Amino acid sequence: MGGLVFDGVCDGPSDGEVVLLLHGFPETWREWRHQISALAGAGYRAVAFDQRGYSPGARPAEVEAYRSEHLVADVLGVADYLGAPHFHLVGHDWGGAVAWQVGGRHPERLRTLTVVSTPHPSAFRTSIQSGEQREKSSYMLFFRSPEAEDALLADDAALLRNLYEASGLPEADAAAHIAVMRERSALTGGLNWYRAADVGLVDGLGPITTPTMYVWGTDDQALGREAAEATAACVAGPYRFEVLEGVNHWLPEVAAEDLSRLLLEHLASAD
Repeated sequence: MGGLVFDGVCDGPSDGEVVLLLHGFPETWREWRHQISALAGAGYRAVAFDQRGYSPGARPAEVEAYRSEHLVADVLGVADYLGAPHFHLVGHDWGGAVAWQVGGRHPERLRTLTVVSTPHPSAFRTSIQSGEQREKSSYMLFFRSPEAEDALLADDAALLRNLYEASGLPEADAAAHIAVMRERSALTGGLNWYRAADVGLVDGLGPITTPTMYVWGTDDQALGREAAEATAACVAGPYRFEVLEGVNHWLPEVAAEDLSRLLLEHLASAD
C-alpha cells in the first residue's frame, strides 16, 4: 500500500462489519486488545494496526510524510485492502485526531465514528488558542523538538517510562508499548506526528454527519473539559457524549469494560 507495510491484528468473522481501531501516542495496536475481543465476540471484524511510524515497514524518514492527509490515506487504504467500502472507525489520542479527519473529509466511507479522549480539532484549536488546553498541550513543544528522542530514551528510557506512569497507565499495560517505542526509529516515527501537525487539521474539514460517539475521562491530564464539551457544536449528525468520571487518558486499557460496552451500544444503534 503505497510501498508501506502495516502490522496489526484482525479478529472476528470474515463477513462481519469491519471496525478499524486507531491507536495513539506512545502506544500500539495493543491498546485495543480488550475492545478487539469484545467486538469479535459480538460478530464484528475488528482490525487494529500499528500506524505510520510505528510499523517497521511504514516508517518514512521525512517529517512531511506524517502530515494529516497521509495518515488519513493510510486508514482508507487499509479499509480498501480489507474490502470494506464502508466501515466503523474508532480512534484514541492521535488516532482520534485522524478519525475526526476521516469523518470530516470522507463521511461516505463511515458507518459510525467513535473518538476516545480527543476533542474535535476545531474545539481543540479554540481551547489551545485561548483556553485551558494551552497549558495542557505545552508538552507538545518538547515532542516537536530535535532533542526529544535523546531525552525520552536516556537512562534506559526512564522519561518514556515515566510518561506512562505519571499519567496513570499501569506498568503491566505499558510494557508492550515500551518494547516498541524504545526503538529509536519507532519513537521518531511517533514524534513526527507532532512535528508534521499544522492548521490543515482544521482547514477544509467538513461537518461531521456520521453517527458519532465521543468518550472522555474527567481525569485526562492531556485533554481538558473545555474542548471536550465544545465538541458537541462541531457535530451535525447524531451525537453521543459519554463522560467517565475519575478515569484518565488511557481509556481503552484502564476503563476497558466500560468503553467496550459503550462501543458495542453505539455500533448497534446504527444498524
